[in-house]
Amino acid sequence: MTNTNDMFGVYVHWPFCAAKCPYCDFNSHVHRGPFDEDGFVAAYEREIASTAALVPGRVVQSIFFGGGTPSLMSPVAVERILDAIARHWTVQNNAEITLEANPTSVEVDRFRGYRTAGINRVSLGVQSLRPGPLAELGRRHTVDEAVAAVRIAQSVFDRSSFDLIYARPGQTLEDWEDELKEGLWLAHGHISLYQLTIEQGTRYFDLHQAGKLKMPDEDLAADFYELTQDLTAEAGMPAYEISNHAVPGQESRHNLLYWRYGEYAGIGPGAHGRLMINNQRHATAAEKLPFEWQKRVNSRGHGLVTDDVLTWEEQGDEFLVMGLRLKEGISPARFTAISGRQISPVQIAALKGYGFLETLPNGNLRVTDKGFPVLDAVVADLAA
Repeated sequence: MTNTNDMFGVYVHWPFCAAKCPYCDFNSHVHRGPFDEDGFVAAYEREIASTAALVPGRVVQSIFFGGGTPSLMSPVAVERILDAIARHWTVQNNAEITLEANPTSVEVDRFRGYRTAGINRVSLGVQSLRPGPLAELGRRHTVDEAVAAVRIAQSVFDRSSFDLIYARPGQTLEDWEDELKEGLWLAHGHISLYQLTIEQGTRYFDLHQAGKLKMPDEDLAADFYELTQDLTAEAGMPAYEISNHAVPGQESRHNLLYWRYGEYAGIGPGAHGRLMINNQRHATAAEKLPFEWQKRVNSRGHGLVTDDVLTWEEQGDEFLVMGLRLKEGISPARFTAISGRQISPVQIAALKGYGFLETLPNGNLRVTDKGFPVLDAVVADLAA
């Protein structure tokens, strides 16, 4: 059974933020008062060691520091974690090592330190190039700071990206066209563009439930998506995944590892992983609360609260959910190798009839541009 494509990465979750954004449902926590960074980083070193003992001998192709806000870490802390990864696994010479950062001046001042520590790619949480929406989204930087941060990142790192959020409350297609054109002019090689979604447990969810936040209807949301695809393609940065756009060759290798259903270790509070142990694929998840996670690691060597062996059927479903987000599509033969079953030809034919699915010359199945707005339904039909 071929489950990993020989792809292995490490995801490191840093859970702390300066403030909680109203749309964010990630595992992020605002911490006030004194903080023992050295002691906290020691827990990462210990969890890396215990994880490597489960999956020894791996070659790391990508490392991703996500959050939370990893750019609140000191460069010394980043270097310690990277050194721990390199002690326990082999890190490829050309491995992609990404750190998510906010574009405030304080964090941007650390960029050269991160580069020295081993980071070779940054992803900036810009989210908007307009002052009003920045405030509504709870961002703590200005438009000028964001533009300056992007330019500094491009000068310090060989590769960089930034995020924008669209289909926001009150946003028009004309507004987004102007903003996206500015973003594409600013970007070098890669940009992530996310339609705003309302997630349970967020401030936006409460406002939406109370009728105080009006979101675009389905037709307008589809128009936003279509406009986004057109403008990015014209700019030479077509979508390679539903929300990610790149000049060919500049795609995020770590994201591709997820979507191509590779193997990855999750390190840190709330981090998820997919590990092959004794030819079984394990789905792991760590304790979300930062200091509870630290206590668990200090007492047990790891912070895991979930370690499930996935059935072949569950693996097949995950493979579809992840792989059909990609413009390259999925290999039906690999789906069969992973899941032990075939995708129904009847379902394939029906979805092709609707114009939602197509077969590429290499035999891969791919969701069409028409099918992407209803991707969840396409995946559900193929998984049935």
